[in-house]
Amino acid sequence: MARPQTTSRVLPGRPGSLNAMSDQTRTLPTYAPPSPPAPYDGWPRSGTPGSPETPHPPSEQQPPQHPAPVAAAPRRGVGLLAAVALAAGLLGGGTGAALTALVDDGPGTSTSAGSLSGTPTSTDSPPADGSVEQVAAAVLPSVVSIRVATAEGGGEGTGVVLSSDGLILTNNHVVAAAATGGRLTVAFEDGSTTPASLVGRDPVTDLAVVRAEGVSGLTEATLGRSADLDPGEQVVAIGSPLGLEGTVTSGIVSALNRPVRTGGASSAETESTVIDAIQTDAAINPGNSGGPLVNLRGEVVGINSAIASLGSRGGQAGSIGLGFSIPVDQARVIAEELIDSGSATHAQLGVSVQDAESGAAVAKVSPGGSAVDAGLQVGDVISAVGDRTVDGADSLIATIRSHRPGDQVPVTYSRDGEESTLSVTLGTDT
Repeated sequence: MARPQTTSRVLPGRPGSLNAMSDQTRTLPTYAPPSPPAPYDGWPRSGTPGSPETPHPPSEQQPPQHPAPVAAAPRRGVGLLAAVALAAGLLGGGTGAALTALVDDGPGTSTSAGSLSGTPTSTDSPPADGSVEQVAAAVLPSVVSIRVATAEGGGEGTGVVLSSDGLILTNNHVVAAAATGGRLTVAFEDGSTTPASLVGRDPVTDLAVVRAEGVSGLTEATLGRSADLDPGEQVVAIGSPLGLEGTVTSGIVSALNRPVRTGGASSAETESTVIDAIQTDAAINPGNSGGPLVNLRGEVVGINSAIASLGSRGGQAGSIGLGFSIPVDQARVIAEELIDSGSATHAQLGVSVQDAESGAAVAKVSPGGSAVDAGLQVGDVISAVGDRTVDGADSLIATIRSHRPGDQVPVTYSRDGEESTLSVTLGTDT
């Protein structure tokens, strides 16, 4: 199947593009023009949401002495009207959707079935154990919005609280602009905000840690184990899609160990990011980047980072039910290194590879690297690492990055039509 011409790598057999979501805001076309946007607390943004539509002022004419027939009041609710151009773009930021309020013309009266008095009967009850409602209540205090302001505009992503004194885990692409003069602010569930600073960032894994300044007593997220996930398991995503803070969506784990190359941004950093991802159909959109993917025990199992999209270049991405998260088992280790030293290390096989019909073909072997020490040669086609099948170059990169430097792994390869397995002790990039 021919690959569509997009700005990022396409998974084999799947049309469309894989997009790490850009922290640059864009204004999206809408079906109805929004009202002029209100000022956004002084933050320069290139596409804040439109203000809710304001109902027309009442007529100055006096009402009739007798009630006149009126049409039924519209159902109360809020509609999000955005014709989203589906193309490459990263998940951080993205606040260009217009909000249109459907204003109720008058209060309605709600009565319970069988009640002649009109007194409402409460149906409130504690959320069931393991329900999405219970998970959301437990996890929302540990989720923050991260705002980045630059001279060119701004953007918004999501973060996960790691410590009560303000350490927060997010995506590198959410906060990368802060490394070149951008200003960071963290917004909490209660609406309060505080400045933040970079602790460390890692473009290779698309992870970063920031510190919210002058805070204490924050609710720490509980980190689980992504190795315990199974396809079909229910999960919950929490974040700030399209600037809508505290949004909760749910779905399932669609697949595990999905090699995803995130692209579509202008920065060369993101072009080399290959995620050994958790795939989910929980709806995640621009602004969800850096937020948690959570199991029904309320444990963070992934950090949302990328989505697949359909369409052409140049537009903002939107959910089509294919989202990708960095496994928390990998994110935990990188976060610890970033906190300790400001940088991170990654496992290396010591080869350059390209796609082959039955795996990843070795195009170059680094002198003194792990592969040459183990006996791999140019032309070898690697088809498996341990029990993980390798079906291409990105698959091999993602598999190796799921390990740590010093791990010893069996590598299965073909040479001159014969298949063999050898043991390789993985090196490091530092």
